[in-house]
Amino acid sequence: MAQTVAQPTATTPALPAKLPLKAIAPWAVFFGILMLVLLYFVGAEQGATSVFNGTGVHEWVHDARHLLGFPCH
Repeated sequence: MAQTVAQPTATTPALPAKLPLKAIAPWAVFFGILMLVLLYFVGAEQGATSVFNGTGVHEWVHDARHLLGFPCH
C-alpha cells in the first residue's frame, strides 16, 4: 500500500483586498449623520431646541444622558 505525502510549496501570502474610498465614503457619511442625530437626541432634545413636544424623548434617553455625562436636571 503506497502512501503519498503532501509536499509544501512556496506560495505568496494572501493579502487583504483593498477597499476603494468610493465604496466606503457613502457608508461613512450615513453613519456619521446617524451618530450626529443620536447625539442630538441624547444630548439636546429638550427645552428650546426640542423637536418633539413633551418629555417622551427625554424619558427614553434619560439613562444614556447620565451615562454620557450630559446634565438633564
